[in-house]
Amino acid sequence: MAPHNDIVVFHYPFSPYARRVIWYLALRGIDYAQCIQPVTLPREDFNALGVKYRRIPIMTFGRDIYCDTRLILQKLEEKFPSGALGASQPDQKAVEKLLEKWNIDAGVFIRAAQSLPPEMPLLNDPKFTKDREEYTGRSWAKADIARMRPEALAHMRDAFDLLETGLLADGREWILKTEKPSLADIEAVWPFHWLSEIKGALPPNLISSKQYPKVFAWIDRFQKAVSSAKSSVPKPTTLKGAEAVKRIAQAEFSDQEGQVDENDPLGLKKGQDIEVWPIDSGFKHHDLGKLVALTAKEVVVTGQTKTGKEIRIHFPRTNFRVMAVQAGGPPKL
Repeated sequence: MAPHNDIVVFHYPFSPYARRVIWYLALRGIDYAQCIQPVTLPREDFNALGVKYRRIPIMTFGRDIYCDTRLILQKLEEKFPSGALGASQPDQKAVEKLLEKWNIDAGVFIRAAQSLPPEMPLLNDPKFTKDREEYTGRSWAKADIARMRPEALAHMRDAFDLLETGLLADGREWILKTEKPSLADIEAVWPFHWLSEIKGALPPNLISSKQYPKVFAWIDRFQKAVSSAKSSVPKPTTLKGAEAVKRIAQAEFSDQEGQVDENDPLGLKKGQDIEVWPIDSGFKHHDLGKLVALTAKEVVVTGQTKTGKEIRIHFPRTNFRVMAVQAGGPPKL
């Protein structure tokens, strides 16, 4: 196996999405390298890789580049099956998936982000707020942040309540009653953990360990488990951007090329020119290339580094648009 399992994670530590992947790698004891990115655009390392997608994190495994934490965690489960954190029973797999969708697709994380206190330094940084307006397509003006916050906090109180009186009500330590944190805990905990660490994000008269003792005890247990796991393995090697890009360009592909599902409703063909982009955030950044693989869960498109080396960029199907591109013209619906 290549150094660091041929894995490089591009992220910045404050990213709540990146933490999902970093926690997973720590709990599994999987060796990896990291390349720290700026909080706002431009991200020159992405440009050097030939990736237009802007969201953090991305994970490279050889010359395969995986976008979106849903797909990244799935790939890590597949590539390191011994000791995987995912559920094995169908009903538990369903809970795991529903927790993923609850936090990402059903609005919990969006409401968590809207709960941030307006006086937070980043929210008073014009460069940051302008970048996030481009990213989300909505206003990040201080007055608008303050206006949205009460509604967001009401939503988060409801989310805390569901955990306290539902999933954690019987006093279990972990979501699926496992002996240690599972993938279901990662899928469930990350927005709540993130908010609990930000000073002033959760008004103590509304959301605290007093109102939600089981939830806060679970968050604390999870943090201790991650900290313990991190202390028992070497720290990840941190690579400079140029070094990371060079390493990736010199590597082999880690995934088989894959096939295109001929029964997919999009009716696309292998080798066809396509365009892929997220439709929930970061939607102004489109990756164009030739279709390598298309399944019910994944789309793979070719890309090219600045030095001309071919890469393959992987996206999940959920909340991503895939469209054919006419030669010399706009995407074809």
